Amino acid sequence: MTSKTFPPAVFQSFESKADSSQVAPRLAALRGAMAVAGVDAFLIPRADAHRGESVPPGEARLAWATGFTGSAGVAVIGQQDAGLFVDSRYTLQAPAETDTALVTVHEWQQGGYSPDLTRYVPKGGTLAYDPWLHTPGEVRDLIAKLDGHASVVPHANLVDAVWSDRPGAPVSTIEILGHNRAGRAATDKIVDIQALLGQDGADAGVLTLPESICWLLNIRGRDVPNTPFVLGFAIVPATGKPTLYLDAAKITPELRSGLEGVADIAESTQFAAALAALGAAGQAVLVDPATAPQAVLTTLGDAGAKLIEKRDPVLLPKSRKNDAELAGMREAHRLDAIALAKFLAWFDETAPKGELTEIGIVTALEAFRREEESCVDASFDTISGAGPNGAIVHYRVTEKTDRTLAAGEIMLVDSGAQYLSGTTDITRTLSTGKPSDEERDRYTRVLKGMIAISMARFPGGTSGAQLDVLARQFLWQDGVTYNHGTGHGVGAYLGVHEGPIGLSSRYPLPLEIGNVLSNEPGYYKTGGFGIRIENLITVRASAGFPGYLDFETLTLVPIDKRLIRKSMLTAAERAWLDAYHARIWDEIGPAVKGKVRDWLKQACAEL
Repeated sequence: MTSKTFPPAVFQSFESKADSSQVAPRLAALRGAMAVAGVDAFLIPRADAHRGESVPPGEARLAWATGFTGSAGVAVIGQQDAGLFVDSRYTLQAPAETDTALVTVHEWQQGGYSPDLTRYVPKGGTLAYDPWLHTPGEVRDLIAKLDGHASVVPHANLVDAVWSDRPGAPVSTIEILGHNRAGRAATDKIVDIQALLGQDGADAGVLTLPESICWLLNIRGRDVPNTPFVLGFAIVPATGKPTLYLDAAKITPELRSGLEGVADIAESTQFAAALAALGAAGQAVLVDPATAPQAVLTTLGDAGAKLIEKRDPVLLPKSRKNDAELAGMREAHRLDAIALAKFLAWFDETAPKGELTEIGIVTALEAFRREEESCVDASFDTISGAGPNGAIVHYRVTEKTDRTLAAGEIMLVDSGAQYLSGTTDITRTLSTGKPSDEERDRYTRVLKGMIAISMARFPGGTSGAQLDVLARQFLWQDGVTYNHGTGHGVGAYLGVHEGPIGLSSRYPLPLEIGNVLSNEPGYYKTGGFGIRIENLITVRASAGFPGYLDFETLTLVPIDKRLIRKSMLTAAERAWLDAYHARIWDEIGPAVKGKVRDWLKQACAEL
């Protein structure tokens, strides 16, 4: 069953809707528009103006032009050649989806745009980009990479000019959260943000991230898959009501009534004029250069505004969940644990038959989650990696890559859901037979790292970057590691990946009470197997240790004990694991019956 609040949603699609046979005519049409515009190349990012992990169909320009449907990438279309730049997650997927006779696929390393962009822009030529789809930092990087080779110019989007059947902007129901879920009135949050704007000397702040707007105004929507976002923009004055800018079709009498006294509502077509008005008035305006479109800063600056380039002021307050948000997250994890218990019991019964496919596993997990009516969507496309596919860190199964799980192989399942009460994200690595000594060694080292984070006590002011080593130490001792962060922030019925806090070198900010994070060390043997164990945790005051913090584990799903080498665990680690499983049995056991209850009792037995 799905939520009564939102229409049914397909949790995960396994077949790309893009068609590589359309790449040739679409590139030809785009090149015709480029010739008319007098530009030599055009840049097409995966991102939209809101920087989300998911984009609406009408914003999927990269997929339309190249056939590539991954969540990150950029294409540069020249008059003769085209390049598609993707990161290591998509080096197999991108060539399979695009027309490689017309599009050259490059692996894009971290650190900005690749110098290989120059291959597609002639010497002395012009590269055009849509300033609503690129941040100031990205534009500066482009200019630096092409310095002395070609000029970089903003331009109206040329894809939109030739995409004749481009879908319109999404129009979904906008839900206004009650106090029992939001925990604080939107008016109180606005006062706090206005105080921050005042401290920075700003007359107003511009918000372009939907998670910031949704949190601030206590609204949620269904404009994109996986995340309950309302797509729009907002201007928050230092005093008075904010203005929310939305597509006209979303503005209903009910919405105006629901936000009366909280925010004014205007059509999104008026947003640029409102920015120009701030500039004309000589206002000091705070904008986040890491997330806002270049067009926002240009419009403000050209009109005379004083730009204050600082981090979105909502991000840190949003990361500190209040009591109501944490209660909702705990409830979401309880509901998710019930679904996962049913799934794992089914998996253990079915896997030995050697007939399960990666897609079949995802489909079953989705079905178990859908039994709970408050589950409205997946929080991201499930990673379902059998055997060697589990070693591909961000693997996404398709009809073409779907693999049957062989008996004895390790299975990695990383998934999550959006419940009306909160957001979940969990990874479990599952045994289907007798594991090898190597598999047990690596699994146990990963588990020790996950437990080390779970048991950590640390003084206030400690950052996630400082704690990251606790999870890696046991792998480092054997000369191996993993090439992803140990943990990311998680929203409360918002984005499953949420900044600006986390557990990795990328997150220097101190952890604070109410932060919700993932805790997910891993190990990946290319061509062999993948291991990751992930729980969600929240930061709390450490009882009996004034000034210190520790973690409460939110996830309530058993950890596969069959892969553990018991002799490698310390007494404290075994005690933590036994206590964790005892807690799961106490909290989830009464909610399941029959074979599932029998399975759960065994899964939660002492090591």
